[in-house]
Amino acid sequence: MSSVIDFRSDTVTRPTNAMRIAMSGAAVGDDVYGDDPTVNALEAKMAALTGMESAMLVASGTQSNLVALLTHCGRGDEYIVGQNYHTHLYESGGAASLGSIVPQPVAVEADGSLDLEKIKAVIKPDDVHYAHSKLLSLENTHSGKVLSNAYLQSAIALARTHKMATHLDGARVFNAAVAQQLSVADITAPFDTVSVCCSKGLGAPIGSVLCGPRDFIHAARRWRKMVGGGMRQAGIIAAAIDYALDHHVNRLADDHAHAQQLQHSLGDIAELKVDAAHTNMLYIEFTSAELGLAAGDYLREHGVIISAGKRVRLVTHLDINTQDVLRFVSLLKQFFLERSSA
Repeated sequence: MSSVIDFRSDTVTRPTNAMRIAMSGAAVGDDVYGDDPTVNALEAKMAALTGMESAMLVASGTQSNLVALLTHCGRGDEYIVGQNYHTHLYESGGAASLGSIVPQPVAVEADGSLDLEKIKAVIKPDDVHYAHSKLLSLENTHSGKVLSNAYLQSAIALARTHKMATHLDGARVFNAAVAQQLSVADITAPFDTVSVCCSKGLGAPIGSVLCGPRDFIHAARRWRKMVGGGMRQAGIIAAAIDYALDHHVNRLADDHAHAQQLQHSLGDIAELKVDAAHTNMLYIEFTSAELGLAAGDYLREHGVIISAGKRVRLVTHLDINTQDVLRFVSLLKQFFLERSSA
């Protein structure tokens, strides 16, 4: 196991020894034929956890969102989405490129939500001149920020008023649930579909799960196959996710606490601007990109990795503990001390 401390993302976690044991002992079959018992059990479990009828294991969060959009929308249909949400900005434009689905981005508010009036303003009338507004796609958490259930219910109600379906990119929805002391289903069940990423805070090495109505998931399996997502003995992956669901959910509160610890410990460094921590994410800002890059190089030389630049996201996760946080803060303080005395 590497001793490097990596704050770049919660995607960098490695399977624990217990998770590896669970993977090695998984019963497997051919999932494309529906014959993998571990996958089938995981899909049933995740459907129940999210309050949905059915679920489907896929390789990644990007693939899960893409398949959801392709199933919800036909060629020339439109989905309304946050300008900075992953389904629009960070997933290579797959919906437009592969599905000829028209994105209608809306500016994201400071709390991670989309203003309901702004959503309403871009919903198209039933007119041949316009794309058909078919789907509202939200994201929870967004940059670590939790969207309240009251807001989500209002947004879903607005979509239904206009006969639009709703999809939640719930890559970190377990973080949102733990932060609010809610069940995941409390957040996800009102949506038509939800994508849950298991290779982030949950600590599995690979995999996401798309959840929704039984007929929808049946149709989504064709799209999964079309985009190359049909997997064979995927029970090895499913076993890791199942282990994470049993052992890594409640401990997300530790990640949130470590982000808070980072915020408080970095707050007395005059050379930094430190934003408020949200769930397992914190943003810091150096006075210049050059300074941030220099800090990144210094930290890497001492066994700590960050996404270096002027504005830097720090993410806590399964492989970050209290001592790691203290070491990072100490090294950053030492970096500024050495520069000031040079």
